[in-house]
Amino acid sequence: MRMSKAFLALLLSLSTVTPTAHAIDVPASFSFQGSGYGHGVGLSQMGARSMALAGQNAEQIIKYFYKDVEIEPKDDSKILRVNIGHLISSAKISSTLKGSQLQIIQGDAGSESVIPVSALADSISFSIIGSTVSPRITIGKTSQVLPRSKVFTVRWSGTRYLEGPETVISLDHSGVSQRFRYGQIQVKAVKSPSGYRIEMTNSVRLADEYLWGVSEMPSFWPIAALEAQAIASRTYALSKAGVYRSACDCDLYGSVSDQTFLGYAKEIEKKFGVVWKDVVTRTTGLTITQSGLPITAYFFSSSGGKTELAINAWGSGRTYTQIVDDPGSLDLTLNPRFVSWSREVPQSVIAAAFILPDVVSLEILGTNESGTVAQIQATSSSGVQVVLRGETFRSRTKIPSAWFSLVSVQN
Repeated sequence: MRMSKAFLALLLSLSTVTPTAHAIDVPASFSFQGSGYGHGVGLSQMGARSMALAGQNAEQIIKYFYKDVEIEPKDDSKILRVNIGHLISSAKISSTLKGSQLQIIQGDAGSESVIPVSALADSISFSIIGSTVSPRITIGKTSQVLPRSKVFTVRWSGTRYLEGPETVISLDHSGVSQRFRYGQIQVKAVKSPSGYRIEMTNSVRLADEYLWGVSEMPSFWPIAALEAQAIASRTYALSKAGVYRSACDCDLYGSVSDQTFLGYAKEIEKKFGVVWKDVVTRTTGLTITQSGLPITAYFFSSSGGKTELAINAWGSGRTYTQIVDDPGSLDLTLNPRFVSWSREVPQSVIAAAFILPDVVSLEILGTNESGTVAQIQATSSSGVQVVLRGETFRSRTKIPSAWFSLVSVQN
C-alpha cells in the first residue's frame, strides 16, 4: 500500500522521539561513620589525658603535639575583649548581690576612663531598635527607658572598673544564662547581613580573669593535662590579643569559634573549680613559642588515631603543626563516645554545605596522610559538581570529625 507523504513524515518523527528520562531520586539523607571529634590540628585533649595518665608532664605533652616549639614566660597581663553575645537582638544583665547596683554608661568606656554615670540599676534590659541599642533600667519595682545609643558600657562593683563589694552579675540572652565576676560589658549595635544586631563583649585580664573562666577541659582530669591545656589556652589567647574583629567587636569569641569562656561558673565548679584556678596560677605567663612569638596553639578533643596538619584542614600551613600518632583518642575507656561514631545527615544540610539546590551523590576523592578526608565531591540532580575540603564539609554539616567514610544514602 502506498503511504501518503504526510503519514510517512509522521512515522519518521515518531521514530526519532527520545523516551522521557526518569526523574532522578534525591536521597532524603546520607549516613557516615567515623572516629574522633574536632579538627585534629595541634594538641589532642584526649591524647594529653592519656599521656598524663602515663606519667608524662605538660612540657612533654606540648612538645609532642606541636613541632619545634619552646615554652617560655610572656606578659599575659593584657586586657582581652571577649565576645559573650553574638548577633543577638535582646539581652538582660542583672546584679545577683542585693543592694549592689549596676552602672550604665553611654559610650565605650576605656579601662582608665572616668565618664559620668548615666544611671544605676538592679537590672538592665537591652534591645535593638533600628541601628541603635535601647536600654531599659529597673530599680526595685520601677523601670525606665533610657535614650538610645550605638554603644553602652555596664560596670559592677568589686572590679577594677568600679569599687565596692564583690559582685557577680547574670547575663541572659538567647535562652542561655551566664555569670561573670570580672570585667566590664560593652553592648554595641553592629551591622550584619541580617540587619543591625547586638554584640556583647567583656573586657577581662588574660592572666586570670579570662583563663579562670575558660572551659575547654574537665577540671578533674590529670594535672599535667590541665597544665598543658592552660598553657595552650594562654598561648592561643595571646596570639589573638589586640587583633580586633569588627564582626564581633572583639579579640576573641567566647565560644568554640575560639575558646569556650564559661565565666564565673568554671571558677566555682564543685570540688574542681579551685583545681583549675590553681593550675592557671601555677603556669602564669608560660607560653608556647616559635622564634620567640606565641603560636596559634590549636587544640581539639580527639582524633581518628593521628593528628592533622593545618594546611590539610584549612588550606594554610603552620610550621608548628604536625601529624603524630594519637593512640589516646582510640582508647575506648577514655573516649567511648568518639572512638567510633555514626551520623545520618539530612539532604537539606548536605545541599546547604555544598551550596547546591540538592545532592544526589557524594564521592570521597582522597584521604590525607592523617586519615582525614582530603576532598569530597557532591553531584546535584542537574549534574553540577562541587568539591569541598574534608574539614570544611565537617564544619558545615556538624559531623564530629573529618575522619569519616560514606556508608549509605536513604531515599
